[in-house]
Amino acid sequence: MKIALIFVLLALVGCENTYRYACQNPDNFHKPECSKPRCLFTQDCPEYLVAPILEKQIDATKPAEPVKP
Repeated sequence: MKIALIFVLLALVGCENTYRYACQNPDNFHKPECSKPRCLFTQDCPEYLVAPILEKQIDATKPAEPVKP
């Protein structure tokens, strides 16, 4: 029982809020590497990393178009 408690406590201590890409962090939006034109080459612009998830959702009400051979 003690080992399980220690394991859970260690797991919780290791948790922290991180971003996968530096330009996803709102604190870094003003940095040169997150500003155009520099971010265009690496596609790390904040608008590419933060908002596209909502824009690229598939509309379930539209039927799929058939693939033409």
